[in-house]
Amino acid sequence: MESANQTDSVTEFILLGLSAHPKLEKTFFVLILLMYLVVLLGNGVLILVTILDSHLHTPMYFFLQNLSFLDICYTTSSIPLVLDGFVTSQETISFSGCAVQMFLSFAMGATECALLGMMAFDRYVAICKPLRYPMVMSKAAYVPMAASCWAAGSSASMVQTFLVMRLPFCGDNIINHSTCEILAVLKLACADISINVISIGVTNMIFLVAPVLSILVSYIFILTTILRIPSAEGRKKAFSTCSAHLTVVVIFYGTIFFMYGKPKSKDPLGADKQDLLDKLISLFYGVVTPMLNPIIYSLRNKDVKAAVRNLVNQKHFTQ
Repeated sequence: MESANQTDSVTEFILLGLSAHPKLEKTFFVLILLMYLVVLLGNGVLILVTILDSHLHTPMYFFLQNLSFLDICYTTSSIPLVLDGFVTSQETISFSGCAVQMFLSFAMGATECALLGMMAFDRYVAICKPLRYPMVMSKAAYVPMAASCWAAGSSASMVQTFLVMRLPFCGDNIINHSTCEILAVLKLACADISINVISIGVTNMIFLVAPVLSILVSYIFILTTILRIPSAEGRKKAFSTCSAHLTVVVIFYGTIFFMYGKPKSKDPLGADKQDLLDKLISLFYGVVTPMLNPIIYSLRNKDVKAAVRNLVNQKHFTQ
């Protein structure tokens, strides 16, 4: 009963964000807003193009549709809250609102990890098993594959969110972050969080380590197959079909490992700078990668560029 009363005492959380650095808030408000608009426009156009152009009705572009929709959902779950925090003196969020925001951001992140692994498998089959590709990657296969990514990511997020929000919070409701980031919220709990730590570790193994290993193995086979192609033109054409995905994977996982793998400063002054750097990296991670994905796929994919040109020409012609 005491634990329940402690939990009930916290009805909202205060998000510090960059409130300790007011000079940066206006600058980053403009930057993040512009990047968010690019995310919505770029991914929205990519979804529209892959739906309207019948030449892009393939497994690879179906996964790309899911990736673009996921990026829109991921940024929308946090960026409006961040922007609001930049223009208000003290950003607050309700207990239930924090749980919803935590669930959405965690679910989208986990789903993207799984989806990138599925996209690597699709490229492996296309390059290493081209004759079996239509059978292996039929619509009866790739639609459930994408659905399983969403289901797994949402289920994992539901478990993590429940395990965090059931903890007692004894009055300390100031989150040293721009959003309800799960690790930042856990620091406020006044109870043993060992179960949460173990659960997050297991989830990371499933949604970070396992996809990375599957992507690595897939590209080892892909690279081996490409090197066996006798002509330079053939090798270039084969590699071009997976270069965009590989670029997105490197940026996505590279940013994650940089965020959580860098050493922490032990000096108090250095720790303050490190704290600001962590917030900025987390802030940009939530919007830069979703912004770059459609740009990368547009610049490094002839089919997408041709589809965008056709869509623009058709619109111009009808006018």
